[in-house]
Amino acid sequence: MARKIIDLSIAIEAGLPSDPAMMIPQIDYADHLMGAEQMTQFFPGLKKEQLPGGLGWAVEFVHLTTHSGTHLDAPFHYHPTMEGGAPAMTIDQVPLEWCFQDGVLLDFSHKQDGEAITSADVQAQLAQIAYTLKPLDIVLVRTGADAAWGKPEYLIKGPGMTRESTLYLLERGIKVVGIDAWSWDRPLPFLAQEFQRTGNPAVIWEAHFAGIQRGYCHMEKMAGLDKIPRPHGFKVACFPVKIKNASAGWTRPVAIVED
Repeated sequence: MARKIIDLSIAIEAGLPSDPAMMIPQIDYADHLMGAEQMTQFFPGLKKEQLPGGLGWAVEFVHLTTHSGTHLDAPFHYHPTMEGGAPAMTIDQVPLEWCFQDGVLLDFSHKQDGEAITSADVQAQLAQIAYTLKPLDIVLVRTGADAAWGKPEYLIKGPGMTRESTLYLLERGIKVVGIDAWSWDRPLPFLAQEFQRTGNPAVIWEAHFAGIQRGYCHMEKMAGLDKIPRPHGFKVACFPVKIKNASAGWTRPVAIVED
């Protein structure tokens, strides 16, 4: 049996304008020449020329948020409580069983930027792929926004989920979902425009805030969902980095396809 592992993540890169300015990662690279200098401090009497090629280790110093790069949001990101007042899970408390399950791919790349993905849209896609959700399936939402990664317009690309469509999934036992856009919600500028037009605060971060009612995790800034060869019949693995009391953790999700 052949097994294919498909990378569904973006790389953490410095200086890309695909995040708000305060969230853009910074990476300082210490090359092998600098590493040789550092090694002389650990080994008194060592001369750099005694190292292979006069070179030592390479090290990187990274400044980023827990929401930089492809990451998994914990319920604590959305609110301090969930499920009727229980403390919301932080990323180090998320059950690992949630993070390795059967995958389901829903394709909404035909929708316009800023358009809502409704529960009716979700139901129509499930009918089209002839699939019935079961508890703990990992549902991946393709928008096509990842094609703009690395550019400023990435922040406003793709449709997004709503409160009702998110709850539709959660009510069927879904605990982990993911999207190939900057946010699980519609892009923030579209939400802001709607709020300014209507004055209705219910539009603000509505899909995220669904997690107050039912605790769940979502991945953001995924990529390559178009490389998954079928809408179901594959596994997803998306274990987050364990950060104490944090609202999210970096992850490198993969789709595992058996033929």
